[in-house]
Amino acid sequence: MIELRSFVFLDSLQPQLAAFTGCTGRGFPPVRDDASLWIEVAPGMPIHTITDVCLKATAVQPAIQVVERAYGLLEVHHKAQGEVRQAGEAALNYLRLKATDRIRPRVVSSQIIRAVEPMHAQAVNRTRYGSMLLPGQSLFIMETEPAAYIALAANEAEKAARVTLVQVQTFGAFGRLQMGGEEAEIDAAAKAAITAVEAIRGREK
Repeated sequence: MIELRSFVFLDSLQPQLAAFTGCTGRGFPPVRDDASLWIEVAPGMPIHTITDVCLKATAVQPAIQVVERAYGLLEVHHKAQGEVRQAGEAALNYLRLKATDRIRPRVVSSQIIRAVEPMHAQAVNRTRYGSMLLPGQSLFIMETEPAAYIALAANEAEKAARVTLVQVQTFGAFGRLQMGGEEAEIDAAAKAAITAVEAIRGREK
């Protein structure tokens, strides 16, 4: 049996998340305003077949494919929302599921660290693939379960506020997001991210 953990449609990739996805993914990089679909399943190996189904049915391109023993993750994108939605329908038809059969996400943790100290900023920057966190900025940290919903959180936070994307991890047991910026902007970004994740409908884990 294949469990649908995450099914996330993003209508318009924001510039920083698009750039981050293109930088860290090993597939075809998306650009800003592309529509994007994130599918996460358990166990991991069936994500290969789901990728095959999506690519044969539509003109989408994959940026990320992660195959672990426990979980598999796929991101596909296209400038036309219709292509991406059709890819999602093809995947759901293969799985014989509906989008609402996904796991309802939960915010595992969220916190804001205000006026980050210089050495703390340096420690964060040593492990990031996005923008650098500057001393004195506020740092928003968030975790979700399942992991792929953190892409939605990052995209909505970037829509809502002028913040910098420091780090995103969209696969594994938990999704993790780090964003930096001025205090008021971080507050707005955090609210948007949490609200977006909590609004997703699905089945209880």
